[in-house]
Amino acid sequence: MRRSATALLSAAVTAGGTVALAPPAAADMAPRDLTITVTGLGPENRTCRIDADLYVPAGVDAAHPAPALLATNGFGGTKADQADLAQGFGEHGYVTLSYTGLGFVDGDLCPITLDDVEHDGAAAGQLLRFLGGDPSIEAVDDATGERVVVDQVVREDRPRRGRPPVHDPQVGMLGGSYGGQIQFAAAAAERRAGTDRLDAIVPSITWNDLAYSLAPENSGLPGGTAASGSLRSSSAGVFKYQWAALFTALGAINGAQDLAALRDPARWQAFARTTCVNFEPEVCRALAEVALQGHPSQASIDFLRSNSVASYVDQVRVPALLVQGQADTLFNLQESVATYTALREQGTPTALVWQSSGHSDSTSAPGEMDLRHPQDSYLGARALAWLDHHVRGLGPEPATDFSFHRDWVQAAGGSISEAYGVAPTYPLGRELTYHLSSTAPGGGDLVPDQRQVRRGTSGYGSAGPFGPNYTETSFLDQTGPVTDPAGTAVRFATEPLARPLDVVGSPRLTVQLGSPAVAATQLGGPGGQLVAYAKVYDIGPDGAVELPNRLISPVRIGDVTRPVTIELPGIVHRFAAGHRLAVVLAGGDLAYRGATLPQPVTITTGAGAVQSLTVPVA
Repeated sequence: MRRSATALLSAAVTAGGTVALAPPAAADMAPRDLTITVTGLGPENRTCRIDADLYVPAGVDAAHPAPALLATNGFGGTKADQADLAQGFGEHGYVTLSYTGLGFVDGDLCPITLDDVEHDGAAAGQLLRFLGGDPSIEAVDDATGERVVVDQVVREDRPRRGRPPVHDPQVGMLGGSYGGQIQFAAAAAERRAGTDRLDAIVPSITWNDLAYSLAPENSGLPGGTAASGSLRSSSAGVFKYQWAALFTALGAINGAQDLAALRDPARWQAFARTTCVNFEPEVCRALAEVALQGHPSQASIDFLRSNSVASYVDQVRVPALLVQGQADTLFNLQESVATYTALREQGTPTALVWQSSGHSDSTSAPGEMDLRHPQDSYLGARALAWLDHHVRGLGPEPATDFSFHRDWVQAAGGSISEAYGVAPTYPLGRELTYHLSSTAPGGGDLVPDQRQVRRGTSGYGSAGPFGPNYTETSFLDQTGPVTDPAGTAVRFATEPLARPLDVVGSPRLTVQLGSPAVAATQLGGPGGQLVAYAKVYDIGPDGAVELPNRLISPVRIGDVTRPVTIELPGIVHRFAAGHRLAVVLAGGDLAYRGATLPQPVTITTGAGAVQSLTVPVA
């Protein structure tokens, strides 16, 4: 890791993983502090008060209107986190409304609703109407107490005979993490309302399917890959208890900071009755299930998925520039692949960028991202070009391609633009296949020719629900070495590579495992099914192990008697000449809630066995 835990949490979780590289300029705009009331949210018909800042560039007024941006915070943050964004894009002529998301510190008691369409999306829709000059949206200047109606934003209202205007502003959205998913929810809410006010979105480091994010299962994906456009598996996943604990704590802390709003005993009773530590009650139900039985129920999986673009992607028709982080064990690259594929297949203009940073390391590569001076950074310039074309109709149409940051290019002296590889689409299309050959109890070789495979059996076992294998301490310092104690994992490695091997995408491991003990218990449901952890190592000439960006693929295998295909983490990594590529299967990991009972596993190679690793290469 390149940053302390405190700085990482502040930037990656609160600000959504984007980092400003320069201090604010002296002539910054002074935001107007507003309280905006949104009504009729969700089945409860909920009313919420939103804390927002309105930034209007100099020279922009009713006679000289400008396009607008709507932005909100990452999980646990506030409206202040978008100050650099507002100032930087303001210098390019954008009015910005930055607001604190529902449930975070804003003096209001509306709970966290996980960026759903019915609450968060509907609230964003009303803020779009506010930017479009709708006087029915109640907004008050906190300094003066005056009602505020926006007249500085370009309107795109279409003629509606005998019907009131829809108050359609020229507007886009930009933001990361929790502030990324809200853009999908807002687009869906607008599509359901038939208004489609939102013109373009730039969501970064966010999720496709929250059920997959918090309880991933990588052995049952449709077609064996996220490139199918879906992360939905038929088995319950493996719970990320460390990341879940962080967000539960942050949500509770945010709720506690708003307790001053509970001076009215009736409001306190209503808050306690209808929320769970500042979340919707379904969140606490899912946490309790995992604590008691080790996995979420189908009801909890369905709830988490409903708060995800995966469940309503057909309603997202807004041009989308997707940015996902390579250094991200919370929302991995497969999440962006699934969203990208689904959007493209339905004809939504979509581009995909894999940036260097993410929730697990928020330090951007030099020149990569600067929200305060977006034109001076690679990603900032791309976001500007996307918004300028799709929001205000300026400039050529941006490419809908796939680009990815290659750290080894920049380390060798290349510029940030040279460090980005570009392809027409994802996946790249070229693959290499290796075959597993068992030579010892702890593993063996990866060989390129099936005729080189030896007959043999390797095996490992799990020791309990937590660990002892170590890959990461989620959201904290990552400098500790990855470890697999003897007997807890098997490893298969290539010979030292004669030339560099550049991997871009997700390798796939197809294996037939043996575990009679699990075969006897798996029909009882997820608690009796096999839990394993697959990962790819870069092994140096001195034997040092690198786990690229600490990424692994947990699986809960529904039927251990049949071959399975496990999609490994998406990576952009150069395996240097003289290094070895290795694939590992482990029985435990300290960042996840694994199987309760020990699970002995064998893997046999040789004639008739299906044991292979397919690697996407550039």
